[in-house]
Amino acid sequence: MSVYIAHRLFAAHDRALAADLAQRLAAKVGPERVFLPFCDTDEEDLVAEVKGRRLFELDRERLGRLEAMVALLHGPSLDDGVCMEIGYAAASGVPVIVLTTDFQTYSLTEAGPSLEFPDPLLQAVAARIVRITRLGPPTLPSAPAHSRFTGFRSRNLAQMNTALDATVDALLDLPDRAPQLVGPPAVIGAPIYVEASPYTALGRDHLAKACVDAGHTVVVPQRFAAADPVAGALADLTAACSSARLLADVSGPETPPGTALLIGAAAASGVRIAAFQPRPTFTHAHGREPNWRNLMIQYAADAHLDSGDAVLSWLAA
Repeated sequence: MSVYIAHRLFAAHDRALAADLAQRLAAKVGPERVFLPFCDTDEEDLVAEVKGRRLFELDRERLGRLEAMVALLHGPSLDDGVCMEIGYAAASGVPVIVLTTDFQTYSLTEAGPSLEFPDPLLQAVAARIVRITRLGPPTLPSAPAHSRFTGFRSRNLAQMNTALDATVDALLDLPDRAPQLVGPPAVIGAPIYVEASPYTALGRDHLAKACVDAGHTVVVPQRFAAADPVAGALADLTAACSSARLLADVSGPETPPGTALLIGAAAASGVRIAAFQPRPTFTHAHGREPNWRNLMIQYAADAHLDSGDAVLSWLAA
């Protein structure tokens, strides 16, 4: 079993948690069968002419030959690189286990169905969700000077250990392959799938209008208005992966999680992808070129569009 661990890379505690999981998995399946990004791509010390692109190529090459994925997702702001990798795996028929210690659940309306994640696409594609939401049990103080902060830290560590052990057990119990979730490949005349950003004004999807005005058939997301958001999410996934092109608004603090997932799924399905971002903000990592989005999003996209004129040129190409 070849296992890819998808996790947020940018802070020490995220990398340490992923390393703990990798160590536990390696003890069960062998270290050569566990791929840990940043660690196994030697990200801090890698030297390449265009380092971000090279890291993308290394990660994508591994995504193309894995048997399972474990993705770490916490909180309402989900890492867009991880979500892209989840979409790529799901579209490739690779089972994905999602681990979260988030104690919140989500809904699309005040009294709507409860969801594990802010976008129902994550729940729709996961083969298994391991959700450990409560702290470990309190421990008795070992000495009068025992700090309540030390005790609280111990309870958090116990929660993480429980979550990691449950994830390893779930992984070893997975079927060999996940059900194929995507539809047939695109045919000539297939529509353009347009994914708006929730950070833009609701009800004003200028990208879909631009496509229609240019004479294209357009499909837009259904999951946010569907009575069953998970079923709507699966319909969106199928539509995006069988479209001629994917036009995605990646605006926001990060690429919205469902949008990032669809970009990954479209990339695995051979769909042309354009990322629309009229006001890019760049990130700067040591030794890397400036990135206008997470590098998994940036290099999965065939085009980066920053204006209405750029959208029209892409549509005409």
